[in-house]
Amino acid sequence: MQRVSIQSADFDLSTELARLRSADAGTGALCAFVGTVRDNVGDGQSSVSALELQHYPGMTESAIEAMVEEAIRRFEIRGVRIIHRIGLLQAQEQIVLVLVAAAHRQQSFQACEFLMDYLKTQAPFWKKEHTPQGAHWVHARASDDAALARWGVASRNA
Repeated sequence: MQRVSIQSADFDLSTELARLRSADAGTGALCAFVGTVRDNVGDGQSSVSALELQHYPGMTESAIEAMVEEAIRRFEIRGVRIIHRIGLLQAQEQIVLVLVAAAHRQQSFQACEFLMDYLKTQAPFWKKEHTPQGAHWVHARASDDAALARWGVASRNA
């Protein structure tokens, strides 16, 4: 089963969960995170109509695969599925899926959170928010770097 997909097409959570679960009968816990495009910048005031994502093919997949290997080493998880969408996505559309299979729930929760923190700060994606005032590139946030730091990983954004 392919662990990492970068794609413009949407994904189906039920289908992806079933695939990951069926890949290993030793799986006792599955943790899923689905991120969606917010309709605001994060301050709750400025409206966002769409989010545009770009990446470097090959480089992005390799970076995420390295993150997956680190999660497997740290948390002894049994399987991972990450889908990250690219292109122009409208508010409320799905943007990212992180699924983790593990023998026990704590491992799956921790690995899922670790992978999402890592993806948010280290995956080579470029995001542009489309607002009524025009489009602008999204900059790294200190709060995302802090979330990654709690895992003992220094952000390259600083």
